[in-house]
Amino acid sequence: MLKFRYYGHSCFQLDDGNYKLLFDPFLTGNPAASITSNEVQADYVLITHAHGDHIGDGYEIVKRTDATAIGIPEVMDIGDDVNTIGMNVGGTLYLPFGYVRIVPAIHSSGIAGGVAVGYVVSIGGKIIYYAGDTCLFSDMKLIGERDRIDYAILPIGDHYTMGIEDAARAVEFLGAKNVIPVHYNTWSLIKQDPKEFESLVKGATVCIVDPGESLRLI
Repeated sequence: MLKFRYYGHSCFQLDDGNYKLLFDPFLTGNPAASITSNEVQADYVLITHAHGDHIGDGYEIVKRTDATAIGIPEVMDIGDDVNTIGMNVGGTLYLPFGYVRIVPAIHSSGIAGGVAVGYVVSIGGKIIYYAGDTCLFSDMKLIGERDRIDYAILPIGDHYTMGIEDAARAVEFLGAKNVIPVHYNTWSLIKQDPKEFESLVKGATVCIVDPGESLRLI
């Protein structure tokens, strides 16, 4: 059984019962956070880019849990005393639970020489696409053609990322069966109504998960 746990903003965990994957661990200073950085558990920590609301508590969590951080090399330069795997766009990493592939995102990176990325993850018999922070771009069609996506995890907050209209179009480009919106309502600047997003999505099930809630991915 694969479980999605939403910790607020863009921080979430995928748990297949054996391995816990934590994404974009911004918890300290996150007004929407449903867990503290001292409580969350992880075997792998995947970071899309180095803005503070994504890399967040990554170093501290990786060090405390002895997890392995995954991301592009510039972002993985987070400390010599933690486990990291640096990879780049287009690369695939095979791990005990399945695989991680880094795919493009269009967004600033928060660090010199770096780029923002998204992830396609195979875990628990499901294919999960996490877009990270990005605008809508036509190559999302290629991502959906490369892997049949069971769940797409997309930002809908606008201002810094795509908003609800473009995110709904992204679902079509990806051909995803299900979509989980994230990166909204943390602050007033990215306030959005997920029900309005749901009304715009065609051909996929919208799963609205509030911070602190979990969803079984079936």
